Parts: sequence; structure tokens; C-alpha cells
Amino acid sequence: MKFWLFILLFLGLQAYSQHAISKYEYLWAINHPFAATKIKKQLPKALAIYKTIEKQKTLDTLTFGGKLDAFRHSFTMAYLARSVRTNLLRKLGIAHEKGNKKGFYKNQLELTERADSLACEMDLRNNELGFLIGSANKKMTDEELKQLIVLEIKNGKAWYLKRNKKNEYLTCDNQPIHLPDYKGIWSIPKCLIKTNE
Repeated sequence: MKFWLFILLFLGLQAYSQHAISKYEYLWAINHPFAATKIKKQLPKALAIYKTIEKQKTLDTLTFGGKLDAFRHSFTMAYLARSVRTNLLRKLGIAHEKGNKKGFYKNQLELTERADSLACEMDLRNNELGFLIGSANKKMTDEELKQLIVLEIKNGKAWYLKRNKKNEYLTCDNQPIHLPDYKGIWSIPKCLIKTNE
């Protein structure tokens, strides 16, 4: 009975996810039912606030690998960390990225692109910023939290993937990456940089 209850719980979250909920996230929910219930309630509110940043173009317009992506991860985890323990959220974040890796090999997209090793590393690092801010600012209003995350991203406390003016990914040596050359390859030589670079 418990198993099916949490399958239904996470099916409710699927409407707010970038892709199908992975088996790793299902297992996390089964093992952490109270945290999963809180997240199910709070995630729609956090993502609605993210959508305002996306619409206003406060940072950039890159939902994958950009500052907007960094905001989504940092803000969502900060929002949740006000009421869910950091260690549980960290495990959920890791489960999510494990699901992204599995989805990569099934040719599934996360938002507009296929996840890869550095995109997952970026997300995990930005989650950490969210944990730090959310757990230290539990009494902040949603608006204050949103503004603080935006400020921290502008100050270079988060991470994103380096690109040129043509929006092509770059290596750390500033060489453009021709993504079709890396079809089916998990480790692409993209470059993670701070969000003030």
C-alpha cells in the first residue's frame, strides 16, 4: 500500500518536472514520505516564482546551462530547504541527476537538451547554493528569497556553462563545441564557470 501511495504522490509531481520522474526519485519518495509530501505541496509555488524570473528575463533566457537554469536549481532548493532537511534534499538532487544520466542514454531531453556530465555537475553545485541560502534564511519571504538568489547569481556564487555570442558551448580554452560530434557521449568538454564571468 505504501508503495502505491507514493507512486501516486510522485505522479502528481510529474506535471512540474522537466521530464518523467526517474525510478531513483520514486525510491527516494518511498524512503522519505514526509519530505516527499512537503515537496509535493511546495514545488508548484517555487516553480511559479521561477516562471516570473523566466518571463521577466532577469538573468538570461537559457533554461538549460544558463543563469536562468542556475536560478531554477538554486531557488527551488532554497525554497524547499526552509522546511525540508538539507541532507534529504541533497539525496533527492542526486537521485534526479542519476535519472538524467539514465535519460541521456535513452535519448531523453531535459527541457530543451540532453543532460550530460557537466550539466549535472552544474545542477548539483547550484543545488548546494540553494541549500546554504534556504537553511540560513528560513523566515525570509518568497520575494526576499528570490531577490537574494538573483543577487548571489549576479555576484558569481552559482555556476553555468560557458558559451560564445553565437550561443555555442565552449571548452575552457574557448574552442566552440560541435555537439553532433559528441552524440551518445556523456562527458562533453564543456566549461563550468561562475555566473559573474
